Amino acid sequence: MATKSLLARKKLMAKAEEQLKFLSNGIFNNELPTFKNQLEKINDFPLKPKSLEILQLNLGYMCNQVCEHCHVDAGPDRKEIMTKDTMLQCLEVIKSTSAHTLDLTGGAPEMNPNFRWFVKEAAKLGVKDFIVRSNLTIIRANKKYYDLPQFFKKHNVHVVSSMPHWTRGKTDKQRGEGVFDKSIKALQELNAVGYGMPNSKLKLDLVYNPSGAFLPSNQEALEQDFKIALKEDFGIEFNSLFTITNLPISRYLDYLIASNNYEDYMYKLVDAYNPAAVKNVMCRNTLSVSWDGWLYDCDFNQMLEMKVNSRIQHIKDYNEDQLQDRTICISQHCYGCTAGAGSSCQGSVV
Repeated sequence: MATKSLLARKKLMAKAEEQLKFLSNGIFNNELPTFKNQLEKINDFPLKPKSLEILQLNLGYMCNQVCEHCHVDAGPDRKEIMTKDTMLQCLEVIKSTSAHTLDLTGGAPEMNPNFRWFVKEAAKLGVKDFIVRSNLTIIRANKKYYDLPQFFKKHNVHVVSSMPHWTRGKTDKQRGEGVFDKSIKALQELNAVGYGMPNSKLKLDLVYNPSGAFLPSNQEALEQDFKIALKEDFGIEFNSLFTITNLPISRYLDYLIASNNYEDYMYKLVDAYNPAAVKNVMCRNTLSVSWDGWLYDCDFNQMLEMKVNSRIQHIKDYNEDQLQDRTICISQHCYGCTAGAGSSCQGSVV
């Protein structure tokens, strides 16, 4: 088991190193300013964290979907899964962290065999906001997942779910045939137990990623479009919509290169750079923990194997004071989080 884990880690590191070199060179040879240059202009280099608010745990890259925009490169064939030992180390950190939000992501975090055990244990610790990022279709993927809405409700989990569009065609194009119908069914089941309903404390938020090589539209306007369409066509209610800019990493980077959109997309990100977004980028209030316990400034840096710039790099050695004194690692992909209204796992930042 240890040998397989080591091999998986080496493969990830090799791919991440290759992509990071591509991003660092690519079209940026003296043509466009580096992200470091932009931070220097506003006297914000080196970038430093603010108060820690969100602890984000990646429970594994296994997923029942293979989405073309996925920066995690998740899918059914991925074997990287957080072990119970690493989960126990995370629980120890949760007991003492100053973060008020626990954010479970993947892949499909629900596919981790210890997912329910971990949710039960973490819920006992009284985290203020307990998020599970669900792709929705997992709820309809197999009978063993059918009761997830009830399970989420029992433990007061805040469900943040992927929903590319309110139409079948655009959703299935991005996420695969049949995803739209399963997603609608899952949303209706979440509504049925109280999620996203008026006067309910059970929060249901949707996440929108553009399906092509372009930036997301205005988050508030899109939210209203989603709410009207889903309510009128399917009777579905939800709380908020988060727009997230696709970053040129992993499968989405592969898509950009294969479709000859990489250069144009990177120019779009640089042209849309908004210095006001730097103040609230998620790496400043979030700490990302990988499936095998390594620490990163954000989920995107995790995919590029850019570990935190600190003596403390693994959850087993966690020391919040030392981690808060670190310098945040940056590269060209950071333009994605500062384009337009900015982007984070909680949506726009401006």
